[in-house]
Amino acid sequence: MKNYLIQIVEDDPSVKKLLEITFREYEFNHISCESKKNAMMLFLSHNPDLLIVDLGLSDGDGKEFIKQIREISKIPIVVLSARHDEKEIILALDAGADDYITKPFSVNELLARIRANLRRITSDATLSSKIVCGEIEIDLASRSIFFKKEQLKLTPIEYELLKYFLLNTNKTLTHQQILKEVWGVGYQSEMQYLRTYVNTLRKKIEQNSTRPNYIKTESGIGYRFCCNG
Repeated sequence: MKNYLIQIVEDDPSVKKLLEITFREYEFNHISCESKKNAMMLFLSHNPDLLIVDLGLSDGDGKEFIKQIREISKIPIVVLSARHDEKEIILALDAGADDYITKPFSVNELLARIRANLRRITSDATLSSKIVCGEIEIDLASRSIFFKKEQLKLTPIEYELLKYFLLNTNKTLTHQQILKEVWGVGYQSEMQYLRTYVNTLRKKIEQNSTRPNYIKTESGIGYRFCCNG
């Protein structure tokens, strides 16, 4: 298994120390910093495999850093923050985060979510098939999705969600089913995750996101990805 490098962006010394000790114990390589400015410099110089980002940084909001990273990378981003209201979680996911954990947190839960996010970036390595649905085409080997012959810019979770829909076209999928398969066990109640990402995908592949042709809502149940071609 690849020896992954995790970058910690956390300005609380006690939390940063806990993360460093935990990653050392579980044999994850890691680098850490306390500010947005240093975070970007470290990211560009070390090319980590996953980011742990606090939102309340000394020189600005972590969501701005996440947006900057999303302009240049599809790296998994896990937010670790004391902000626990649903609006803040949705804003962070909209900015490009893949996961959100509130403080105080369980070390075991954090490690499980890190492993789940790292698995997503390697799960397609042995696949080579292509799937076409209307104007959408996915190449599982290169983890690329094209819409109207142009490659879509997707975050890792957006890719996994659209891939799951494409692998299960014309089936009614429950909210819990989608959350478990895309995010992992333990995420079945994270409805705001699913709503946020479905809305984002609709804006990227639907002619009218309020009257979708592909991602249909099954009221009170889940979603169905319609494919007639």
